[in-house]
Amino acid sequence: MNNIKLSRDKKEEMITAIKDYFKNERDEDLGELAAGLLLNFIIEDLAKEFYNQGVFDSYKYMNDKIEDLLSIQL
Repeated sequence: MNNIKLSRDKKEEMITAIKDYFKNERDEDLGELAAGLLLNFIIEDLAKEFYNQGVFDSYKYMNDKIEDLLSIQL
């Protein structure tokens, strides 16, 4: 189950970015449908890994800061 929801404007921005990437980096013209399907694949199958890594990094950062806070005890 995927809980990632994008606004229409953000989704259009991301589709444009995908199309631009393919044009600039691969010299390929990607249509709206293909770019949209690629975006959906990324959101549904790959995004959770980036999200989970962000959660883990935040947890680690907060733990480090809590340790710093404990070091100022008298």
